[in-house]
Order: sequence, then structure tokens, then C-alpha cells
Amino acid sequence: MSVLIYIENTDGVLKKSAFEAASYGKEIADSLQCDTVAVSIGNVTTHELEKLGNYGVKKVINITNDDLKTFVNQAYAAVITDVATKENAQVIIFTNSFTAKGLAPRVASKLKAGFVSGAISIPVITENSFQVKRTAFSNKAIATVSIQSDIKVITINPNAFAAKEVEGHAEIVNFEPSLESKDFGTMVKEIIRNTDKISLPDAEIVISAGRGLKGPENWGMIEELAQLLEAATACSKPVSDAGWRPHSEHVGQTGIVISPNLYIAIGISGAIQHLAGVSSSKTIVVINKDPEAPFFKVADYGIVGDAFVIVPKLIAAIKAHQGN
Repeated sequence: MSVLIYIENTDGVLKKSAFEAASYGKEIADSLQCDTVAVSIGNVTTHELEKLGNYGVKKVINITNDDLKTFVNQAYAAVITDVATKENAQVIIFTNSFTAKGLAPRVASKLKAGFVSGAISIPVITENSFQVKRTAFSNKAIATVSIQSDIKVITINPNAFAAKEVEGHAEIVNFEPSLESKDFGTMVKEIIRNTDKISLPDAEIVISAGRGLKGPENWGMIEELAQLLEAATACSKPVSDAGWRPHSEHVGQTGIVISPNLYIAIGISGAIQHLAGVSSSKTIVVINKDPEAPFFKVADYGIVGDAFVIVPKLIAAIKAHQGN
């Protein structure tokens, strides 16, 4: 019996969420008194995969098949299912990423497993129950889900569980999967990435702005603040609809749902559709000149004032602190 973690990478480099998933899997494996096994698909070096040993992984199944260099949902699901069966995995862990949102349900279906998406805490495991907390109703509630099946598939929200380093060593085992032509019915022809930007779903800090900035020409201070804090930039839906910022930065119910450690909202009123995408942030800071803005009701910290006065002062204070 084992706990299996699917490890994601970008151009051969393991994502931060991979280590979070590994630590999450180790906690479950300790409760079940079994080993943690990871599966990696793609051209990831042995040195990179060995890092997983410091997060509780005992063995890494490494798959470098040329046909799998680019993500293919059906094929990846078939491979992970094959590995899960061979490793007698009772629990399979994914990060709740764009990739896994299509991949994890497919794996669960193949294994006839119970499935929970968007987990935010370690499962409560007893002899007769396996309960997982997850976000529900666009992050406005928390549901406790009981999984009754023999095999469980769970996706965890980014930043919901901190990566925890431990002393350990991971054995790297190369694996050649058996693939069928039907697994490649749909192929990804090209992937274009914003390589100079921090990924919003993975970001620990997000600086977001709305119509209060009055126009795209004023976004320089948002980008400067984000650069100082090593943060990702985001925006509200009206801003992306107006073409001030790319749609890839739109966070909210109809955009990207995020859960950073710190979310700073500047000039955003806080409509319910926007809150649905950011309310699971650990700390929310709101800067708005309207004291009645709905965002203040959910903010951990709020500043009532003009963004064009406050943000430059905030940038100056951060520069002074970093200079010291």
C-alpha cells in the first residue's frame, strides 16, 4: 500500500506546488503507515527529482517517454493509473492546478475512486472514515467530505498546505509505460508561456488592481510594487474586459481562482464575483478611497485613501526597508 503523488514540472523544473503535494502526501502516508511514492512525467533530471526525498518521498517513478514530453490528458491519466495500480496506491494526490483539474477526475474514474477537489487540510483518518475539508460555493463555504471508496483521489489547493522539509532520500526508478494509440486522440500542438511572469495559481503574493487606477497608463506602480515583493500581478474583470490588462491576469469567479498567502487589492470595490476567486487568500489587504467598498467587509487590513497617494508611499517604504 502507498500514497502516490503526481509531481508537476515546468520545462524540467519542479513547481513549488510539487513540494507542497509531497509534504501533504507524507502526512497521509504517516497516518496510514505506508510509504510515499511520486510519479514524474517529462524530462526532469535525477538531481531535481532527488529533492523530493527532502519532503518525505521514498521513491520517484520517473517517466521520460518522448511521446509524453507535452501534456496529453488521456495519456497522462493512463500512465498515472498504471503506476497507481502497480504501486497499490490507496490515495493519489494532485495539486489543484489547471492541468490536474482535467487529469485527476479522469484518473479517479479509471480507478473507480472517490474524488475530492480543492482540499484545504489534511484528511481526518480513522479506522472507519476518511474525511477531507474542501472549499465550496465559490469559496464562500467549507464542506467536509467523507470518502467511502477503497481508493481516494484528492487535489489540494496551492498554498493551502506548506511544504515541510525532512531528512530523507528518494530512490529514482525509471519506468516505461505501456501506451495505446487511443491515448493520443487529442494532442497539444503548442504551449506559449509568459516566462517572465510569476504564475498566478502558484504565487504566494498577488498585487491586484481595478478600475480605481483609471487607465492602463497607471499600472506602472502596480508592477513596481509587485517586483519589490516578488509578487504576481492580477486585475478585476472590468479591467481585463476594457483591455487595460490581459485576460490571463483576471482573477475572480469567471477568471482564475487563487489562494495566495497575501492578496493586496488596489482600487477594487469587491463585487461578489471577484471575492469568489480570492476569498481563500490567507491575508487580504484592501486599498480603496471608498470607505463603503464591500471589500473592506472581508479584508484583514484596510486602508481608506487614494491609491495614487498610498501606493507610491508604500513603494518608498519597502525600498527604504530593503535598503536597510
